[in-house]
Amino acid sequence: MIKDKEGFKRGMKTRRSVLGDAHVDSAEANKTEFDKDFQDYIVNSAWNGIWSRPELTKRERSMLTIAVLATLGHDEELAMHIRASKNTGCSTQDIKEVLLHIGVYAGVPVSNNAIKVAKQILFDHE
Repeated sequence: MIKDKEGFKRGMKTRRSVLGDAHVDSAEANKTEFDKDFQDYIVNSAWNGIWSRPELTKRERSMLTIAVLATLGHDEELAMHIRASKNTGCSTQDIKEVLLHIGVYAGVPVSNNAIKVAKQILFDHE
C-alpha cells in the first residue's frame, strides 16, 4: 500500500525521466501481485527517496550507479543504467571515465567486464 502518494508520484516522474517511458511502462505492465509491493518499494525508496534528492544531479547519480552496479557485477542492471544515461546528461566519456576509475578501486577484471557491457550497449546498438 502506498502511504505517501505525492512521494510516489514524484518517484515515478523521476523514474520515467531517467529510465524512459517505454521501460517504466513495460515494468508496470509486467507487475503482478507477487512483485507489486517490491516495485512500489523501488519507486518510493530509490526513485523518490534517493534519485529525487536535489543534492546531486541526475548525471552524477547516474555515474555513481554505473560504478556501483559494475563493481557488484550486476550486468543486467548495469546495461539498463548505461542505456538510461542518455536521459541523465551522462556522456559516453563520463561512462568511460567511471569504468577506468573503478579499475583502480574495484579491480581490472571488474572494469574489463563492465567495459564489455558498455561497449555492447553504446556501440552495438547505434
